Amino acid sequence: MELFESLKQKISGKGLKIVFPEGTDARILGAANRLNADGLITPVFIGNVKEVTETLISRGINPEGFEIYDPENCGRFETMTETFVERRKGKVTEEQAKELLKDPNYFGTMLVYMKIADGMVSGAIHSTADTVRPALQIIKTKPGVKSVSGAFIMVRGRDDNEKYIFGDCAINIKPDAPTLADIAVASAETAALFDIDPKVAMLSFSTKGSGKSEDVDNVVEATKLAKEDYPEIEIDGELQFDAAFVPAVARQKAPDSTVAGRANVFIFPDIQSGNIGYKIAQRLGNFEAIGPILQGLNAPVSDLSRGSNEEDVYKLAIITAAQALK
Repeated sequence: MELFESLKQKISGKGLKIVFPEGTDARILGAANRLNADGLITPVFIGNVKEVTETLISRGINPEGFEIYDPENCGRFETMTETFVERRKGKVTEEQAKELLKDPNYFGTMLVYMKIADGMVSGAIHSTADTVRPALQIIKTKPGVKSVSGAFIMVRGRDDNEKYIFGDCAINIKPDAPTLADIAVASAETAALFDIDPKVAMLSFSTKGSGKSEDVDNVVEATKLAKEDYPEIEIDGELQFDAAFVPAVARQKAPDSTVAGRANVFIFPDIQSGNIGYKIAQRLGNFEAIGPILQGLNAPVSDLSRGSNEEDVYKLAIITAAQALK
């Protein structure tokens, strides 16, 4: 079954609510309208109720089925302020909290934290930092997870018969070994969400000691840590991409590996190679790059690219809703 048809079946009828802090953006409006019309989620917008409603109507969108919260006139605002101050453990005052909660990303993140909504999609007009910062401060990472990372699902072919996970392509600039291990484990979990049986390759310019450098050592150590903590995950490294992906090359370069030549989850050694890698696959390989999907958080928050289109918003919202079911 095509990937998004499968995800739609999973989330349909579950009553999931996804926050869109950027409800005035045409791409967000179009995607939210489709998601609502398809009966997949209830879109939650943030802003002045009258203004948001008029914007929806002016674009030919029936506001029925949408929820709208106005930070400036919200009956929950005092409770949200108290909860935020408590969550930040004295790092912000009540007045600072009130000011921050006027920001739609902070307000939306609090809706998710307080389980008023199930997830959030932002980033169409905000930077990654604007989306991630409130999530790190309020939702925070899952127990045992020290870092948040960003993965892309790469899809190509009829019925999405080619599906891969690329991580981290968005958050951690130069991860150390424990962070890289975290990324590998989180990416394996993301793969399982999309019905991919994860076989994780820790990528490098070296395969099994063919190259020597501190960067290679970092990948080797990360592989060791991930294997020790999660022996149930098929993971191996360090592997060059051809050894990870091409069976004939794998037989030559890493004949004893259970992952080489069969990998479907690719962990890049740093954000530079990850970002370049997914964009090469997207532009030269005609893969659809969906994401980044933020991994490791206690509740799903997704970060759009500012170059995204309506279809990207639609699909990332579906992924976010599916994450909320975990």
